[in-house]
Amino acid sequence: MIASVRGPVRHVGLDHLVVEVGGVGLLLHTTPATAADARVGQDVTLESTLVVREESLTLYGFADTAAKALFEQLQTVSGVGPRLAMAMLAVHTPDAVRSALAHGDLVALTKVPGIGRKSAERLVLELKDKILAVGLDPSAPGTSSTGTSGSDAVTGQVRDALQGLGWTTKQADTALAAVAEDGAPTDVAALLRATLRELGR
Repeated sequence: MIASVRGPVRHVGLDHLVVEVGGVGLLLHTTPATAADARVGQDVTLESTLVVREESLTLYGFADTAAKALFEQLQTVSGVGPRLAMAMLAVHTPDAVRSALAHGDLVALTKVPGIGRKSAERLVLELKDKILAVGLDPSAPGTSSTGTSGSDAVTGQVRDALQGLGWTTKQADTALAAVAEDGAPTDVAALLRATLRELGR
């Protein structure tokens, strides 16, 4: 089990980082927000979880232990795998996910691509008591994450990232258009965060 990774960043993607550890570059899948905070050459420490499948070994990285714990807890629910758990953390902050589970906020949960009403109800049913048991203040609402962009190339990268997270091309384009009306930024990471915020409304 690779519980954490520390080293210089060798590559920053929209939803992943390559961190050099002992001369080996490890690719860690992250949320867009975590990736956007990293810079090439910067030393980072990420909490990590290794997901083992017959055909693959996939490493997921998190900014803190709370996000990692929530990622693992979400997967205890039937039908929720690492990709869907990561999508939840991409659309909402960990606090927002916990708040939605604690309050039974199905609207917030179903904003995540891949989660329908039944799936949201199952998440609340199985995790609400566990979330409250660890001391979440049910009166404290959570927040969502997001950002901005500009050129066709940047827009295309963000569209591809959104499709990778589960949204359709139409949903991605609609959100990008809405963000553009407010003056979209030219930075890929910023545009992606802004579009995710728009999709989370």
